Amino acid sequence: MAERTGSVKQQLANLVKSSIQATFPGFSDVEPQVAVSAKFGDYQCNNAMGLWSRIKGSGTEFKNPNSVGQGLARNLPQSEIIESTSVAGPGFVNINLSNDWISKRIKDMLVDGIQTWAPILLVKRAVVDFSSPNIAKEMHVGNLRSTIIGDTLARMFEFSAVDVLRRNHVGDWGTQFGMLIEYLFEQFPNWEDVGNQAIGDLQEFYKASKKRFDDDASFKERAQQAVVKLQGGEVKHRAAWKKICEISRSEFDLVYKRLNVHLEEKGESFYNPYIPHTIKELTDKGLIEESEGARVIFLEGFNIPLIVVKKDGGYNYASTDLTAIKYRLQVEQAEWIIYITDVGQQQHFDMVFSAARKAGWLPQPEEKKFPRVSHVGFGLVLGSDGKRFRTRSSEVVRLVELLDEAKARSKDELIQRLEKNGTISDWTDGELEQTAEAVGYGAVKYADLKNNRLTNYVFSFDQMLKNQGNTAVYLEYAHARICSIVRRSNRDIDTLKKTGTITLNHHDERALAFHLIQFAEVVEEACNNLLPNVLCEYLYNLSEMFNQFYTNCRVIDSPEETSRLLLCEATATVMRKCFELLGINPVFKL
Repeated sequence: MAERTGSVKQQLANLVKSSIQATFPGFSDVEPQVAVSAKFGDYQCNNAMGLWSRIKGSGTEFKNPNSVGQGLARNLPQSEIIESTSVAGPGFVNINLSNDWISKRIKDMLVDGIQTWAPILLVKRAVVDFSSPNIAKEMHVGNLRSTIIGDTLARMFEFSAVDVLRRNHVGDWGTQFGMLIEYLFEQFPNWEDVGNQAIGDLQEFYKASKKRFDDDASFKERAQQAVVKLQGGEVKHRAAWKKICEISRSEFDLVYKRLNVHLEEKGESFYNPYIPHTIKELTDKGLIEESEGARVIFLEGFNIPLIVVKKDGGYNYASTDLTAIKYRLQVEQAEWIIYITDVGQQQHFDMVFSAARKAGWLPQPEEKKFPRVSHVGFGLVLGSDGKRFRTRSSEVVRLVELLDEAKARSKDELIQRLEKNGTISDWTDGELEQTAEAVGYGAVKYADLKNNRLTNYVFSFDQMLKNQGNTAVYLEYAHARICSIVRRSNRDIDTLKKTGTITLNHHDERALAFHLIQFAEVVEEACNNLLPNVLCEYLYNLSEMFNQFYTNCRVIDSPEETSRLLLCEATATVMRKCFELLGINPVFKL
């Protein structure tokens, strides 16, 4: 298989790095600054000002930043990538790419596959900790955001040849299980024979046991003893705990199946046996102190300590999370651990990360070294009233019902449109079902991912299922339309990929081709900054650029038909890969 060459930006940065070293041999620490240029060239190198500030007044041959820029442009190695350079203002080096090279890069991708356009990242193995619902509780819209954002980040890293450990850190341990187990024993003494029927609807069961816990002091006491017995490994309590987890898991799987998300569960209970060892290590290192009966770690920059052992001797989130970091770094050998939760947990993670650095498990952030940890926060999902998203009865929304409604609405709209067009007879029931799923679930995912994750967003079926504007529906249409252009040409596209050539003589051909070859650096930026919306923006702009190209450049029966069909095919290929990275199934006809 053809090798990955890295993004265009990476390749240009390598050339600039060579030029800096040739121009200023002592400055090997200077990082090349290369960015897409808005005005004068395709890319711009912005190193001259910074270099000038270092050499000014040292008797150098360079007179000003512009002459530094001239020197950098002069010393760029010969390369088939670059057509020409010019220097503007205070030394900005404008770089124009060669059309022949752009055409060749696109043609090579069509022959060798889009995998050759995967960016080359510095990280080799990452843990992505996402979704993480609580056992015995309904998965809520916050879990939906974590699941969608986490899956997309994992997909982008996997595409970039990173070994990704997808981790579902479910809340399967803790005091609530005493209440659930005690209630199960009380209501169904023969619960093992009755099995799943005993618990029935887990959410209702949870509510009923919580009410009993709050209203009845002797039940509360028995529930607290049940926690102790569960943690002590009592067989009957363990079996009941396993049963409750199993029922909960099968409910989560209904959501994961619809979203086509794969996770490996390593919940809180997995780390439980390792906690005492972690606490001992932190104590031996002198990090843990007694405070008001609890054991805590005082951290610089925080006005409250991090409690790692509660007053009653029990463990908490911090003890589990510190143990998990240690396990992930030392046993699973992760170089980057990424946590996807709502922004409300930011301080908790900041404190846990700070404690892990104090323990010497992680370098300081200013060292910019691996291993590293990141908290990927996200905002709230709001209803049309601008408040937290709820059903009419103010209950938490059931995700399975939410996803099923998106699919049902998408199917209704599809059938209506096909009946209106008189083309419904061309569709099988299976095709209608698959398309409704792809568009419905895709609409929910895209509506979430296109926003900067830190912002709140309003959940609206009407908005997300629109076929105009920046929606998954519009993008699916755009992709299907490109596929139909290629089909209507009656040319064998696989043969054209091998024998045809791409020419970029028209302004809109060149603009589309230039946008296509930026795909790798967009994925790279989305990974490095943990921002999936960067990829959504690229995808939407790609469809807009394609429309511009298609409006002004006739494809079928034009003298440039072969070249333009290859540009159509390259656009569809990149769109499909974007859909795949966003966890959306592409549709080929609408």
